[in-house]
Amino acid sequence: MKNIVIFGAPGAGKGTQSDYIVERFGLQHISTGELLRKEIADKTPLGLRIKDIMDAGQLVSDDIVVEMIDNAIAHNDCGILFDGFPRNVAQAEILDKLLAKHGRTITCMIRLDVPREELIHRMLERAKTSGRSDDNEETINHRLVEYESKTFPVASYYNKQGKEVLINGLGGIKRISQDIAAAIEKQ
Repeated sequence: MKNIVIFGAPGAGKGTQSDYIVERFGLQHISTGELLRKEIADKTPLGLRIKDIMDAGQLVSDDIVVEMIDNAIAHNDCGILFDGFPRNVAQAEILDKLLAKHGRTITCMIRLDVPREELIHRMLERAKTSGRSDDNEETINHRLVEYESKTFPVASYYNKQGKEVLINGLGGIKRISQDIAAAIEKQ
């Protein structure tokens, strides 16, 4: 049973590639972003708090995210693709413990590598059709700074475990998907 983390900066293509990976390998897609956006769309009290945090370009607290992730793992009987989690080393350590509690481990972490200028371009283009309030230039720059300072160290965490797989995130979607599939099949 494969449990995979898809990793990269905002705009790296995690969502696009997640759809392919889920279909190709029969995994459940756990996207913290989608879980959080659903809370916002449902206008729950938690969703209103999350909206304020996300609109400011901040990361949602570990406690909120961990609770959602633990529930998702507990109700899963196949492999999992984690998208948007872990976002910091503490969350990576927590994820390892949550998986161990359920008799699982991370198979690999697929890291999509995309230059900063391309990330900004992609998110500004996405803003034209997504309607996401967090896709504006000021918030994008803030999100990238947050990623670089808090999230990027997760790559080293998985690298030290021998689980990081670097994928060039530039080029055609199909070629990137093929590179990811080949990397996962080697695990």
